[in-house]
Parts: sequence; structure tokens; C-alpha cells
Amino acid sequence: MACFEVIGGNKLQGEIIPQGAKNEALQILCAVLLTSEPVTISNVPDIRDVNKLIEILADLGVKVDKKDASTYTFIADDINLDYLKTDQYAAQGRALRGSVMIMGPMLARFGVCALPKPGGDKIGRRPMDTHFNGLKKLGATFNYDSQDSFFHITAPNKLKGTYMLLDEASVTGTANIVMGAVLAEGTTTIYNAACEPYLQQLCRMLVRMGAIISGIGSNLLVIEGVEKLGGTEHRMLPDMIEIGSFIGLAGMTGSEITIKDAQIQELGIIPDTFRRLGIQMEFRGDDIYIPAQDSYEIDTYIDGSILTIADAIWPGFTPDLISVALVTATQAKGTVLIHQKMFESRLFFVDKLIDMGAQIILCDPHRATVIGHNRKISLRGINMTSPDIRAGVALLIAALSAEGKSVIENVEQIDRGYQYIDKRLNAIGADIRRK
Repeated sequence: MACFEVIGGNKLQGEIIPQGAKNEALQILCAVLLTSEPVTISNVPDIRDVNKLIEILADLGVKVDKKDASTYTFIADDINLDYLKTDQYAAQGRALRGSVMIMGPMLARFGVCALPKPGGDKIGRRPMDTHFNGLKKLGATFNYDSQDSFFHITAPNKLKGTYMLLDEASVTGTANIVMGAVLAEGTTTIYNAACEPYLQQLCRMLVRMGAIISGIGSNLLVIEGVEKLGGTEHRMLPDMIEIGSFIGLAGMTGSEITIKDAQIQELGIIPDTFRRLGIQMEFRGDDIYIPAQDSYEIDTYIDGSILTIADAIWPGFTPDLISVALVTATQAKGTVLIHQKMFESRLFFVDKLIDMGAQIILCDPHRATVIGHNRKISLRGINMTSPDIRAGVALLIAALSAEGKSVIENVEQIDRGYQYIDKRLNAIGADIRRK
């Protein structure tokens, strides 16, 4: 396993361009299976999870033509369904949770799919009932083989539109159901649908391919099934999670950073949440300028009580930035309660921050109280291991602000979601060495 050696205490300065959105990419790439015509996708991030999904698509028979560093053309005109029965596919699918999103397109177009029990971050229970139940309502049949840990899914008759009320507004679940419904017979109505910008991006791409979808951006989607879809071109949004990470990094290290082309209108309450932690920023067109701050103070509620930052479905604060918000608070002035509602293991990296000198009380698996140092006491460098993508980048931010050297093991987890993060941060003054 690779590691980062990080010499902390350096102030960063300069411009940084966010990568294409990881969570959008995993949906958009699977959507190429819905047509036999060429689909060109740009601003594709060069990260481990996305590259693994592209490998799965190529092995499944999709023709992949890499036009430049971030642009691909895909043609899914000769899919090899037998590949779904191979040991190679089993290994690839288990290593990537995003592989679950081939289900909707495969069922819609070919009436069959197989899915190994997927992997991904170890951040607690992540049931796939929303995916399965929604596709079942469209007419799919699921069988789980406990011997090989495979879900075998078929739609012997064409999927048929129906009304459904989702048990949770799952982004990937909604994406799977939408991709199944666009080629189904009749009308599909999805209530309590996710409405994140990435899901909106998927819907708009499908409309350009010939799908009929109304209600985009709301939690009520109505989809009129069509016979076939055509090709299109699509550009991915910048990654909102990376943008939020850079905002937290700038505040934590007292750095002056400009985040270029951030597509601010798509960020929801992310900027305001970091403002409530005391981080100043200016919007300059679509760029976010964060000035160097000697100190930053956590806001309180109107009555003076301690602020709570909690994750929520869109347009609430994304759970993928809870770890970054928590680490940013450790050097603020004031106290904040961080409430991670969705995943019960995502706060289990705070012991590393405590070892670095942070003042954090882990109340239970979902809540942590952070008492900020107001930069009176620096964190200290230690050896640690990245448990998942988002905790990994939070630990990297902590290490960049700390005194001395930190070593972060298992940085492959960070590489899954952040493109060349060491090189890009070193270019603006960080001292990160990959070993």
C-alpha cells in the first residue's frame, strides 16, 4: 500500500481547478449502456473508482475511445452478456460499489443483469433495497445466490412503467430506476426521488438522448418510456465534494486559494455551511476566492446556543463533506456539534484527530462535539491510516495544518475519489510525498 508523507505547517497559495464529479461520473458512465450509438463524455476524473468502472464497461464489450486526458467516447453496440458470468467480473464488481448502477441500463435494454455484492467504503450499512424495490416495481425479478454472493436479475418481459414512492431519496437508487424507466413501456412516476445536481445532470443527458422526463430538479419525476435512445455529448460538473474539501483546507491552513470554475449555482448550501464555520470567501464569477485568515470563528444559533452541522438529502449538506467540516472545526474559535445521520461508521476516524491534539468528544457513532483550538495549539503530525475516501482527505487536511511530519497509510482510498491530489496541492505550496 502507498502512503503520503506530509510536512505540515505550510501556507498554500494559488489557483486550483476541481476535477470532474466522481459521483456524477459513476451514473453517467453506466448510462452509455442504454444506446448503441456513440456517447462522448468530457471532464471525466482520472480516479481509481471511475477508471475501474470504465474497465468493467470495456470488458462488457463497450468500445472505449479516449480522446484526451478527460474525454471519452463510448459505443455500446456489441455487449457480451456472458461476461457477467465470469470470475473477472465478480472480482471487479465487488471492488467497486458504483458497479451497482449498471443494473437499470442492463435490465432496460437487455432484460438481464448480474451483480456481485458490491464493495466501496466501510462506513456502515449501505442497503440497496431502494434500487431493488424500484426495479422490481418496473417488473424485474431478483434472486440472491448465497454460494457465490451474486444477485441474478432478470426482466423476461419488457419493463413496465408504474407509480412508486421510494422509501428513501437514494441518489444511486433513483439513478438506477430512472435508467430502467426511460426504456420501459408506459409512464413511470417516482415520488421521493433524489434531486441532487448529479441526478439532474443524468436526467438532462437522457433527455438529450431522446428520453422524456419531467420534474427534473424536484422529488417527483415522471418518465414516459421510449423505444430507443440515441447518442449525445455530455460534460460533467466540477466535483462539489472536492470544492468543499478545498474550502476547508484553505481555512484550516490559513491559505489564500482560488478555486476555479466551481459552478457555484450547483453547490447548494456548501459555501454557506463553511461560512458558518467562519471561513470567508468571495464569489468572483464562477471562481471562489478564499483569503488567508489568521483565525475563523464558528457561528452560533440566534439564541447563542451551539451550532449543529448535520448531513441531509439535497438540498441539505452532503454527507460526503461531514468529515471535512469536522476537521475544519478543530482549529476554529468556538464549538460545534457534527451530526452524521446517514452512516454509523463515518466518524470513526476522529481518534486519529484526537491523537493529533484535537479536542473532540465522540458522543456516539453519529455525533461528535468539536471544541476548536482557535489556532492557539497546533495539531501534531502522527502516523495514521485512511479508512475511507472522505475521512482520508480530512486526515490529509489535518496533516497539512499540523506541526511536523505525518504519515498517512492506505492512500489508495484517497486516490479513489481525488485526482492526483498530492501533485495538485504540491503545485500551490503543500509538501506531500508519495511513498
